[in-house]
Amino acid sequence: MKKLEGKIALVTGGNSGIGLATAKQFVAEGAYVYITGRRQAELDAAVEAIGKNVTAVQSDVSNLADLDRLFATIKQAQGHLDIIFANAGGGQIAPLGAITEEHFDKTFNTNVKGLLFTVQKALPLLPEGASIILNASITSIKGTPAFSVYSATKAAVRSFARNWILDLRERKIRVNAISPGVVPTPGYDHLGLNDQQLQEFVDSQASNIPLGRVGTPDEIAKAVVFLASDDSSFVNGIELFVDGGMAQI
Repeated sequence: MKKLEGKIALVTGGNSGIGLATAKQFVAEGAYVYITGRRQAELDAAVEAIGKNVTAVQSDVSNLADLDRLFATIKQAQGHLDIIFANAGGGQIAPLGAITEEHFDKTFNTNVKGLLFTVQKALPLLPEGASIILNASITSIKGTPAFSVYSATKAAVRSFARNWILDLRERKIRVNAISPGVVPTPGYDHLGLNDQQLQEFVDSQASNIPLGRVGTPDEIAKAVVFLASDDSSFVNGIELFVDGGMAQI
């Protein structure tokens, strides 16, 4: 039997990168998946790539009206939701001294506000024993030059997991954070680096990873499947690093 047979799952930011890879893995393991993203063309391409058992809903997680529409759609079609992968997020390079209010608001609105209200607004649809996975980052515990705002959002995400397991204990809903290491995705294109700078960044990071290489979206997706499934039935409130050992040294 497949690990997620008959489950209904939501992947925010499921139109590319780690979100898309996870949506594919969820479907392969028997789930029906809803994916979200801000750009319809990318959502359409993602649906085609996933192939079956998927519905795309265009929405911005930082827009609460969009979230209301998303969960109304899921409720009408399915009536409940077993798994949430709160994945949507992003960041840009900005050293202290050059951080703008716009940069701060944009990053926190998506990575913190959007993630929080995604989970909160989904609660009425979640049955006892549901699984929530929050996409954090190794930056939750590691310092990175010019990345302090993004890193602060991911530290907040990790903190949510610790606190929400207490808020949801009576419903036996598990909440875990997954913290990817350096995993090149289309999201890296929005860091504010040109192609050469981006390649130099990735190469420099690989030398700091004990496995000697960066990760792939599929490797993160497989770990998310573990946290979504009954294989992790006694795993709750953790931060699972999937980083080749980078944050452990």
